[in-house]
Amino acid sequence: MRKSSKGHRNSPAKPAGHLPVFYSSTYTVSAYEFDTTRKATWVAESIREQTIPGVELIAPVPVSQVILEKVHDPEYVEAVRRGTPRELAESGGLEWDVRLWDAVSASNGGIVAAAKKAQQSRAHAGSLSSGLHHASAAHGKGFCTFNGLALAAREVVAAAPRRVLILDLDAHCGGGTYSIVRHWPAVVHLDISVSSFDQYRVEASTPSTLDLVTDATRYLPTLHERLSGLNEIEFELVIYNAGVDPHQHCQIGGLPGITSAILTERERIVFEWARRRRVPVAFVLAGGYVGGNLSQEALVGLHRLTIAAAALGNGGATLTADKISSVAGMAQRESRSSRAPRSDSTRL
Repeated sequence: MRKSSKGHRNSPAKPAGHLPVFYSSTYTVSAYEFDTTRKATWVAESIREQTIPGVELIAPVPVSQVILEKVHDPEYVEAVRRGTPRELAESGGLEWDVRLWDAVSASNGGIVAAAKKAQQSRAHAGSLSSGLHHASAAHGKGFCTFNGLALAAREVVAAAPRRVLILDLDAHCGGGTYSIVRHWPAVVHLDISVSSFDQYRVEASTPSTLDLVTDATRYLPTLHERLSGLNEIEFELVIYNAGVDPHQHCQIGGLPGITSAILTERERIVFEWARRRRVPVAFVLAGGYVGGNLSQEALVGLHRLTIAAAALGNGGATLTADKISSVAGMAQRESRSSRAPRSDSTRL
């Protein structure tokens, strides 16, 4: 029988590394019931019940009104804080209540904290935040109130010698983010969407790109091509809007043919590219919605793929889809999900 070579087959796999993930129960205190306002707690509870090695949940400091007003119009920020004028306060699509300010300040504070942590430690970090990339400077949109991606990018580039990449793989276009950062020379916006909602035109003079993919077989090749096209740019940080709503079973944005396996491979591509470039990633959950054939259990499992890939990336190992799926616990969760009653909930 052939002997295994030393330092290769007999060597234990590198474990997942420490991964700070920012979250507090304040993320989900607003009265409005929707996946965007609730799933951070679903994911946090799943991490506590079925741990992902290396993950540490950390409560962030809420983002201040002063920081918000560096990106958003003061009139808009004040409307969200006070609830008047009501039309402006609810422009993101969430009904206003006195706890909405607390929720969005905490959630946006989480991605700012994750970005700073990743920049300082040179390792991945994340926040269980959603509802960010459709918000523009003057108003909200598409269940997004404040744009934590732009807020985080601004805080990082103020102290960074290199550019920041905002990588948006949510199903929907990140028109709000692009409207804010398009004139920031230190920020590159790479957006691959499968839905035309919030579509925008990219200025040809910048390295930023928007791809609208309508054929699932082109999804991963497009990601490969776009990331490869940025290999000559040195980045300080990647801010990753890791929406799982491209999944074929997601009723809001899903594309037929994009499976759990494809999303697992997507996470491998993103974090392997970051590993080879030695650039840290700060991620958020972003889109993903229960309904039809996508149960709450299955949705949480898809988001766990991102967290697992980041934790493995911090361990320094070369990533494989099998490793990511195993650490995320996808096999166990899919088995339980297949036995769960089908959800009849619907979303607009």
